[in-house]
Amino acid sequence: MSDRDYYEILGIQKGATGEEIKKAYRKMAVQYHPDKNRGNPEAEEKFKEATEAYEVLSDDEKRAAYDRFGKAGVGAGAGGGPGGFGYKAYTDFSDIFGDIGDIFSEFFGGGAGFQGAGYRGRGGLRRGNDLRYNVEITLEEASTGKEIKVEIPRLESCEKCGGSGAREGTRPSMCSLCQGSGQVRRTQGFFSVTTSCPQCNGSGKMIKDPCGTCNGSGVTEKRRTLHIKIPAGVETGSRLKVSGEGEAGPNGGPAGDLYVVTHIQKHDLFEREGNDLVIRANLPVSTAILGGEIEVPTIDGKKVKMKIPAGTESGQIFRLKGKGMPYMGGYGKGDQHVVILVKTPKKLSKKARDLVQELDKELAASGENDSIFSKIKASFH
Repeated sequence: MSDRDYYEILGIQKGATGEEIKKAYRKMAVQYHPDKNRGNPEAEEKFKEATEAYEVLSDDEKRAAYDRFGKAGVGAGAGGGPGGFGYKAYTDFSDIFGDIGDIFSEFFGGGAGFQGAGYRGRGGLRRGNDLRYNVEITLEEASTGKEIKVEIPRLESCEKCGGSGAREGTRPSMCSLCQGSGQVRRTQGFFSVTTSCPQCNGSGKMIKDPCGTCNGSGVTEKRRTLHIKIPAGVETGSRLKVSGEGEAGPNGGPAGDLYVVTHIQKHDLFEREGNDLVIRANLPVSTAILGGEIEVPTIDGKKVKMKIPAGTESGQIFRLKGKGMPYMGGYGKGDQHVVILVKTPKKLSKKARDLVQELDKELAASGENDSIFSKIKASFH
């Protein structure tokens, strides 16, 4: 690779933003694309330079090390990383790389360490698909936790052949192309990637006499009933992983996982803010003025008594410590916040009106800047 500065290669300033880096690389990648410059070593070298520069400058940690120590800070062949040279570039810009993009997509689907549906473990066995199950629960159930019963249709290992895919009494033979590894290495231009074997589809085995029940796939569709415990404190969007309860892998491959995603129903009284709960309480004008005690409902179905100091205004918030939602996987609970809404009567008897007017005069005479009516009106703004 060239010793040229990465910023110079991409034609950008040292303080360029991530978007400017992407834009500059896209322009060069299109210009020097290998398919557009076949047999042109100069274009190939510029493409490799640009890709290496992008791999470093688009990664915050690598960029910081490069800015401080130069190429020595990121090591030789700085474009290398998980997936090898060009991994990030082809992930971010797969739309402009045509067939080469397809090769890298195939690589990511079958490369070691990839945990998606196409992951292949030791011996070339492909991992089964992960499954998702959405469950809707009430806020009360989210507060206490709940055990749910779910019935899931999924692919399971064929009982007839034990998941091998071969007819009973026979065994699969080793693939002659990949020699049982399930992977073959391809080279295109200056790229060298490992992909799934096209002959055995990555299993490493060939089935000459397939099982009559599963037609050689090693899996059959069944419905399975599971009992799953939803822990206290879950939120909308919480994902609970149930290992090994996804679909079985073909030809005896390992099973995927099941992800249970929770959705919390809207509550009539409570609003949730993280692990805190918010409730609004209507308060009579007399209690707001004189003070008193009210009962406030909590998420556990009980009511607690809460003192209201004299002179409480509408919009004032009181805290009930530890009366909120539990911390999932931890200890303790959030708080419950009570928002006071002073309830102003719309109809007054003559006696009540006279008493309020008398109170207003008394408060004004005692040095209050605003009358009681002004205070009540202001509390709603």
